Amino acid sequence: MNAINPNKLHHSKWTAAQPLNKEKHFIVTQLLRDEEENVVDVVIEAIHSHREISLPWQALKDDSVWRMGWQ
Repeated sequence: MNAINPNKLHHSKWTAAQPLNKEKHFIVTQLLRDEEENVVDVVIEAIHSHREISLPWQALKDDSVWRMGWQ
């Protein structure tokens, strides 16, 4: 399990453990916050296709799906 500080996720780089459609490397482009300024979701962008995906930031903790950095 990856240890993550949600406030430091902006511009962080991630590698998909099981890439789909040649989308292996991702970068966090936005932090979506609630009314109390807590990070709720992140928007990640695939480097290859520039497709954006919104997901809960906790999903990045699962090291069977996501790896920190570009590997």
